[in-house]
Amino acid sequence: MQEIMSTVADLMALSARTAPKATGKDFVNIKVVKGEELNRLADAMVQYGKEIGKKNWDRDGDNVRRSDAVLLIALDKPQAAGLNCGACGFKTCAELPPPQEGAEFAGPLCAWRLMDLGIALGSAAKTASILNADNRIMYRVGVAARKVGLIDGEVVAGIPISATGKSIYFDR
Repeated sequence: MQEIMSTVADLMALSARTAPKATGKDFVNIKVVKGEELNRLADAMVQYGKEIGKKNWDRDGDNVRRSDAVLLIALDKPQAAGLNCGACGFKTCAELPPPQEGAEFAGPLCAWRLMDLGIALGSAAKTASILNADNRIMYRVGVAARKVGLIDGEVVAGIPISATGKSIYFDR
């Protein structure tokens, strides 16, 4: 089953890579995590939850540990789309300041680039679903992956996948 799930993760990465991007420019960074890196990521999630004193980081870390793979998707050095739409909170793209490090991610960022990330995540989750792999888009995975340097990017999310008789990502 592990080889099949590795292929599923690779196909999810393909879906994220080929997902439409605003103005045709790609700032999406993608990485498949499997094997011992899954335990490293799970440990980082549990540890970070303890550090900040928030619940459910251990629960999600356990989900990652029990997963067959995790697809990480990030925005890496995204440039403004140049549309001057104001969705970022500034009147023009030229006024959008460089991202500053926040508590877990960096910003502000162009709203269109954040939509690119969302579309890539949705495309990857759709592919997992079509292939009958249990999956769930997780914010906490991205925070921990970024903190331990598994992937570069200002904003990161992760999609763990699993193939069991009942999804490990629900009824938790």
